[in-house]
Amino acid sequence: MNSKSLYQEVILDHNKKPRNYGALDHASHYAVGHNPLCGDHLDIALNLEGEHIASIAFQGESCAICKASASMMTTVVKGKTRADAETLIKEFRDMATGTLNLDAEHHLGRLTVFAGVRDLPTRVKCAILPWHTLHAALNSVTTTSTEAEDDPMHAAIGDA
Repeated sequence: MNSKSLYQEVILDHNKKPRNYGALDHASHYAVGHNPLCGDHLDIALNLEGEHIASIAFQGESCAICKASASMMTTVVKGKTRADAETLIKEFRDMATGTLNLDAEHHLGRLTVFAGVRDLPTRVKCAILPWHTLHAALNSVTTTSTEAEDDPMHAAIGDA
C-alpha cells in the first residue's frame, strides 16, 4: 500500500470513528482552537495527574483531516508525560510543515502517515490545529487560533 492510500485510509477511519471524541468532565486543562481558514473549531480537554496525561478528549466541528489528527493525537498522548506530549507537538508541527527530517530519530511512529500534508499547504493548519490546541491547554491558555500571532506555522512551541 502506498503512503497516499494509507493516508486516505487512516483519515477516513479516524474521521468516521474518532477515538476519544466527546466531553471530559472535570478537566484540569482545557483549550478551544479555531482555524478560521477552514472553519475548524476544536475543544481539547484533559486531566493531568502529576505530569501524566491521565485522560483526554476532544469535540467540535472540523474537517476530516483535523478530526483524524485529533483522534490520533489523543490516542498517542494519553498516558504520556507533559514533556513527552510537548516533544510530540513540536515534532508533529515540524513534520507537517516539512522541517522535520523523517530519516532522523523522532517519536512520531504511526503519526508519520500525516507527513504528506506538507505538500498540501491549505491543509497543514487543519492537521496542526489539534496539536496547537493541546499545547495551549497544557500551558493554561484557554483559546488559540491558527491565524496572526497564534499561527502555529510561525509561533515557536517549546524550546524550538
